[in-house]
Amino acid sequence: MSASQIPPATAVPGDDLPTLLVKIFGKDRPGITAGLFDTLAAYSVDVVDIEQVVTRGRITLCALVTAPSPAEGSTGTSEGDLRATVHSWAESLNLQAEIISGRGDNRPRGTGRSHVTVLGHPLTAETAAAIAAAITATGGNIDRIFRLAKYPVTAVEFAVSGAATEALRSVLAPEAARLGVDIAVVAAGLQRRAQRLVVMDVDSTLIQDEVIELFAAHAGCEAEVAEVTAAAMRGELDFEQSLHARVELLGGLDASVVEAVRKEVRLTPGARTLVRTLKRLGYQVGVVSGGFTQVTDALQEELGLDFASANTLEIVDGKLTGRVTGDIVDRAGKARLLREFAQQAGVPLAQTVAIGDGANDLDMLNTAGLGVAFNAKPVVREAAHTAVNVPFLDTVLYLLGITREEVEAADTLVG
Repeated sequence: MSASQIPPATAVPGDDLPTLLVKIFGKDRPGITAGLFDTLAAYSVDVVDIEQVVTRGRITLCALVTAPSPAEGSTGTSEGDLRATVHSWAESLNLQAEIISGRGDNRPRGTGRSHVTVLGHPLTAETAAAIAAAITATGGNIDRIFRLAKYPVTAVEFAVSGAATEALRSVLAPEAARLGVDIAVVAAGLQRRAQRLVVMDVDSTLIQDEVIELFAAHAGCEAEVAEVTAAAMRGELDFEQSLHARVELLGGLDASVVEAVRKEVRLTPGARTLVRTLKRLGYQVGVVSGGFTQVTDALQEELGLDFASANTLEIVDGKLTGRVTGDIVDRAGKARLLREFAQQAGVPLAQTVAIGDGANDLDMLNTAGLGVAFNAKPVVREAAHTAVNVPFLDTVLYLLGITREEVEAADTLVG
């Protein structure tokens, strides 16, 4: 019978049947799970639920099964026999067993389900306690906790039900700032795994540098340009006006400076891993920049990016003119380009991720399904969906539910 042929029901059959929770603890080794279910199979029980965790070589295996019926003509109970047999099997392997009688399955999870991802460097017990208490204060219940990574940061995911995603986010955001950790709250569901387009800012996000400052160093006006850049990124100056003012200072530079600047660009730690992993897992990746195509085109080729757009420095007779050509990629332009990339990729905006650090990234971050402020200015951290304040760009993978093991497995793929 296919799933579509199963008759509808108002309750799951067997919700009130007697059940046994069988818990096994001890040193992990191959064959424990198979051995437990071989033992249970002799009593013709049905498996209702299974959960297994291995921590530092110690296994916790839980099996929720239907209670066995007494054997016909027996003076005892099959449940008693099952208990004795399971305990005997566990003792033979130097394991501990606990069996608890009850009825039915877990109580239904509350409405409103979210993934709360915590990035700590380190993650302290005080932090874990505070986060758990904050979740409880919203009316949420922690259904499961899972470690995504142990390096370069400790990344832990809480599956939470019973609280709205926005309510969780509003409570946990100030806790993250107080505790000095990064916390991302995203709605649970298939959409999270279906986010198939990631678009990043370039300067101080994909790379460690501000490209215009690299050009300015060759023109002898680095300090002046850096001051204007910082004010623009804080949102204190109009980006387009500041761009024209800074580019004007580059007028007269020899075009050979472009190749010199390309060689000076430093990728952010984790940038290659982020892009490589996303690409090998089937994501499309792009960049939008208030910098210059003279650099982003090279990055696109080097990293295999699907999309790239930036401003273009005008070059005439082998010299920079101090002007840019074409439409300016500013705050509004970045959001527009995100929409265009999503349309070209065939990806709904709700399934896009944007990453940036400056005020001119805000529209893009708020347009995406998930906006991530990466080592960002305060105005950006406060407005984005979530913030990452560790210097490793690949930690963004954990916000997408991608584990360190999956990152390492992706590295073994050809492509």
